[in-house]
Amino acid sequence: MKFPRASGILLHPTSLPGQFGIGDFGAEAFEFVDFLAGAKQTHWQILPLNPTGYGDSPYQCFSVFAGNTLLISPGELLEDGLLSKQDLEEKPDFTGDKVDYGRVFDWKEKILAAAFQNFSEKPEPNFQREFEVFQQHNWFWLDDYALYRALRKNRNQKSWLEWEESLRFRDETALQNARQEFSEEIMAQKFYQFLFFRQWFALKNYAGEKGIKFIGDVPIFVSFDSADVWCNQTKFKLNEDGSPRVVAGVPPDYF
Repeated sequence: MKFPRASGILLHPTSLPGQFGIGDFGAEAFEFVDFLAGAKQTHWQILPLNPTGYGDSPYQCFSVFAGNTLLISPGELLEDGLLSKQDLEEKPDFTGDKVDYGRVFDWKEKILAAAFQNFSEKPEPNFQREFEVFQQHNWFWLDDYALYRALRKNRNQKSWLEWEESLRFRDETALQNARQEFSEEIMAQKFYQFLFFRQWFALKNYAGEKGIKFIGDVPIFVSFDSADVWCNQTKFKLNEDGSPRVVAGVPPDYF
């Protein structure tokens, strides 16, 4: 079997240039697609796009399904009418040569919350329908993930292993109470995922039109501190208290 020769570039979107402290799915991503097409490249290889935890590694994610909301472009939210120029006026003075994840996380959390509030107060009908369809198609991971992130936020981002026992082991009454108590934050987390995938697929479709294919990548291991393990504890090698019984991986700089 013969395979056509092809070449491309490995670049995680967070490494794209931009004015918002981290590369995202905004104008610079589309310009990079144009660059690849102009250079007669065929592939854009990306690392995992999942939400990162401590250490900001794309291979240590809170979910194997969800997207990293740091990649949501504020510029695109402005174009969509979900943010105003005033919402972006208090942008920190980000450095242009590296990502300060702590500052980026705090600022993006604020503007995403502003986008959700603006949407909630005056939802645009077509946008509302898109959001509803997204929830219907992704309920099998989205509902639990949104609850997981809402609980983490309420507990100062502590691991689920440090939550109270009723929530750690997913007592149904405790889960139902949490869904009611944090209903607004749960909906906000779902909305952020909707924004991520809306922007990601817009970029992916544009790349396809330009003849650029993505080479994906996924986390090799499911992170212990994730919605996936919290929701499926019987499927992983855990101790009775929920802590991991075995841990596998490659040491840093092994190669």
